[in-house]
Amino acid sequence: MIPTSFFLLLPIRKTEGKQSSIITIFSIWNTMMGTSLLSMPWAVGEAGLVLGIIILITMAGLTLYTCYRVVKSVDNFHKPGEILEFSDVCRHYLGKWGEYCSVFFSLSALLGAMIVYWVLLSNFLFHTVKYIYEDVNHINMSAAINVTKGAICPHPRHPPIDPTVHTNNSLPVITSFMSQSLVVMVNNSNGTIHNTTDGNEALFNKVWQQTLTVPFFLVLILGPLLNFKSPTFFTKFNALGTVCVAYIIAFVSIKASQWGINVDFTPNTRLYVPKAREYFPALTGTLALAYFIHNCVLSIIRNQKKPENNGRDLSIAYVLVALTYTFVGVVFYISFPLTKDCIESNLLDNFPSGDILAFVARICLLFQMITVFPLLIYIFRLQLMHTLFGAVYPGLLHVLVLNLLVLALCVIFAIFLPKIGTIIRFSGAFCGLAYIFTLPCLVYLLYLRQQGRLRWPTLVLHSTIIVLGCANFFGQFAIINSE
Repeated sequence: MIPTSFFLLLPIRKTEGKQSSIITIFSIWNTMMGTSLLSMPWAVGEAGLVLGIIILITMAGLTLYTCYRVVKSVDNFHKPGEILEFSDVCRHYLGKWGEYCSVFFSLSALLGAMIVYWVLLSNFLFHTVKYIYEDVNHINMSAAINVTKGAICPHPRHPPIDPTVHTNNSLPVITSFMSQSLVVMVNNSNGTIHNTTDGNEALFNKVWQQTLTVPFFLVLILGPLLNFKSPTFFTKFNALGTVCVAYIIAFVSIKASQWGINVDFTPNTRLYVPKAREYFPALTGTLALAYFIHNCVLSIIRNQKKPENNGRDLSIAYVLVALTYTFVGVVFYISFPLTKDCIESNLLDNFPSGDILAFVARICLLFQMITVFPLLIYIFRLQLMHTLFGAVYPGLLHVLVLNLLVLALCVIFAIFLPKIGTIIRFSGAFCGLAYIFTLPCLVYLLYLRQQGRLRWPTLVLHSTIIVLGCANFFGQFAIINSE
């Protein structure tokens, strides 16, 4: 149902009709490179450095395999000229409930992505306007924030040491944590600054609040862009996602070169880096969404010039994605100059509004997300309306009501739960439970049983994958307060 051009990095010309392996590989990479990239350093820190790297590699391999199973599933009963989605495959093997289940969890993944986008759009718009306001008026409302080597600690979650343990390093660690905690005293929950301001600055702080007013300003900006029958115009900006990812990689590399390596494996020290932590489900949940492309991979490879290369191209794309996530997550984590627990689920929150490199990153991502959000809501509307009414555009009233409901939900999260780490890991674990771990394995097992080729080792292996998906989902509740 979804046009291939929505996902292609460089849409092919109509006269060509087919896409090369290079376009396929980088289109898959570009589609998977989402907001999870900004959460990787935080998620790696939740798992611990060594365990985090192991999970990054393991989850890449696991999700690659199940995605490959999705790709191969349509080959089993595909007819020339027929366009199939994975929901059609699920209906064939599991009946109507399988089709509805696949559509429901695909919609859930899209809804989770839209909520995260809205929270980040509010964040980026807030900091962008704040930077411009300060620059134009030659003021610095963030002067009270404690900045160390260009980094800040907005919300220290807990002290990095056990205060009952006395070591030679305890005093500097406690002193550092107390200085970082001053940030909480100068910031309120709405992202405004408590400092001495004149009337204009006080009015700006009142009108421009990250989690109170900015989400509503976004409705005025994006609302009119969401009711078009086809947002094909926005697909022209697909390549901007690649530019933003390249800039984030460069941004992290520059900051890491300035900071150097800040790692200490000795417990109870300021820069202590644990090898493994009990909060690792935060990383597995985040990666379930970061590596999630199962609901649109068939649309991307549909016009592949050489379909026999699908497995190879998919593998190369996943390797590139894993390398990108690992580089950003690990490099930022080991170089961050403050206590590692200060790393935010949005790594840009660890930089003040006045940081010029962070400002460029925010404004680049702001524009890129403004162009992607209409595509997300269009795909969401297309799948939902087609399932319920058999038409992708049943009427303007239907579209308006759906858009209002989606925007209302996004605004509610942006105001009351603006924690992208929590949203990403729960959304990823919930959708991944069905679309990554369960449905591809069930479909494959039923296919083998129909062919009379199902064996115990295969059954045990795929049953284990399903169990891992369940454990990943329920594990999120065990670390409910990790962010």
